[in-house]
Amino acid sequence: MTEADKLALLDAFAQAWNRHDTDALVSMMTPDGVFETAAGAEAFGARHAGHEALRKSFSAVFAAFPDARWEDATHVVAGDRAFSEWTFRGTSAQGERVEVRGVDLFILRDGRIARKDTFRKARVR
Repeated sequence: MTEADKLALLDAFAQAWNRHDTDALVSMMTPDGVFETAAGAEAFGARHAGHEALRKSFSAVFAAFPDARWEDATHVVAGDRAFSEWTFRGTSAQGERVEVRGVDLFILRDGRIARKDTFRKARVR
């Protein structure tokens, strides 16, 4: 994969998040792909591995934030590593409006995403 191909993959992945297209997201992950969330009981957040777990996790994000959007995305690639910066905007299912900056760290393998590790700012109110 060229750097341009990798950047195109990250852009397509970001667009799929904004479409809430779980099938497309899962298709861009390796079969053993891992998603580590920004929050969870462990130091790494919560870990979801494999297509079935990824599908459930991605769907849960869309259920929790029905109007979720990741905007202002910027992608950078360095070999098999990459990152994307973004601003998350959405309203929780309980009606709370959320806007935070964040970043995803990626490991790329065989033309797909092998690992997505999410970090985001925590707003203090």
